[in-house]
Amino acid sequence: MSTHQHSFNERFEFAGKAKTFSLVGIVIGIVGVLAGFFGGEKGIQNTFSNLLLSSYYFVGVCVAGVFFLAYQYMAQAGWSVSFLRIPQAFARALGVAVVILLIVVGAGLLVKHPEMHEGHKVMAPYLYAHWATPGLSDPKSEIYDTIIAGKSAFLNVPFFFGTLIVLLGLYTWFGSQLVKYSNNEDALGGMLNYNKSFKISAIFLTIFGFTFPIYAFGAVMSLEAHWFSTMFGWYNLAAVHVSGLAVIALTLIILKENGYFSWVNESHFHDLGKLIFGFSIFWTYVWFAQFFLTWYANVPEESVYFYKRWEPEYKWWFWLNIILNFLAPLLLLMKNDSKRSMNRMKIAAIIIIIGHWLDYYLMIMPGTIEKEHMFDLVEFLQDMAIFAGFAGLFTFVMLNALSKFESLIPKKHPFLEESLHHHIQ
Repeated sequence: MSTHQHSFNERFEFAGKAKTFSLVGIVIGIVGVLAGFFGGEKGIQNTFSNLLLSSYYFVGVCVAGVFFLAYQYMAQAGWSVSFLRIPQAFARALGVAVVILLIVVGAGLLVKHPEMHEGHKVMAPYLYAHWATPGLSDPKSEIYDTIIAGKSAFLNVPFFFGTLIVLLGLYTWFGSQLVKYSNNEDALGGMLNYNKSFKISAIFLTIFGFTFPIYAFGAVMSLEAHWFSTMFGWYNLAAVHVSGLAVIALTLIILKENGYFSWVNESHFHDLGKLIFGFSIFWTYVWFAQFFLTWYANVPEESVYFYKRWEPEYKWWFWLNIILNFLAPLLLLMKNDSKRSMNRMKIAAIIIIIGHWLDYYLMIMPGTIEKEHMFDLVEFLQDMAIFAGFAGLFTFVMLNALSKFESLIPKKHPFLEESLHHHIQ
């Protein structure tokens, strides 16, 4: 099929620099992980924390791809059809991301080390020690904690791990179904598979909306189990969504610069930029609301979360988080012309991707490791190596998935022509 001087039989070939750079990134990440595990008690703790951070980010970006597909189908949107293969590749990569996250969480819970807890020596896991340390919910134990005991119905290893498996398994299945229906649509034509995509998107969004906060509560918030925020799930959803949009945009720009997606025009970037801009503002609103409500209520058990992030070791990162995730997209993407510029969009996307890594860093690290210095070069290099490893792994898995599609565009999508003629004044 060929119209508008574009070949819609074009396939992506995963080779050359893209494959080389992704493999180099993976090797750097492996070196970072091994260096951490051979770096003593402090290095092991930092490695587990980084693995959780990066695997949570990996899952988040892939889930954001499924989320993007679902609300595009539900909105019966036509503008995005031109590049749906990219979030579909994210959906295909989700299964790998989920397996890695489950391995990290499982290992972090099972591998224990000795530490002091309120004057008593205990064997605590490297992850989720605030609730998973044996004895915290046992009234006969010397380290019995009434708050943790009150939450033990859901903060126990079988329920916690089982919930992660079920929720992430559901998200992965829904993503695979959306990809399958799109492929079937290209093979068979007609409206049958589009209608199936519409229906399953409605089911996914209903389930996702109710369950994603539960997933975020367990995977991240329970790292500091004495603290609780009803806004934390939405704060995480905003972060996952906007970082996923940024990765979609960056992937599309790089592929277009390399000769792919010739049918994508500045109006498509304009609409993608509006989503990134809008949800960056929404992220800021939820972030500030969570902070503001805690501040003016002055409830000690809630304010401790921000107090810890206000200490010298994290305070600079705390403010940088706002600059990268609010001020940067605000200033870079506010003007319409900025959203139409691939160079400006690329810069904004890179900043947001880095910014939300920092956002997750501030969610996870203060609850898992005790900082002794404001800046530790060895830890920083290890952090960057593991981040590079997961970036390389995501790139490898996602681009490999993209190369499996028969065409880079859903050729028989009912709104294809609308997308090809998408134009905004």
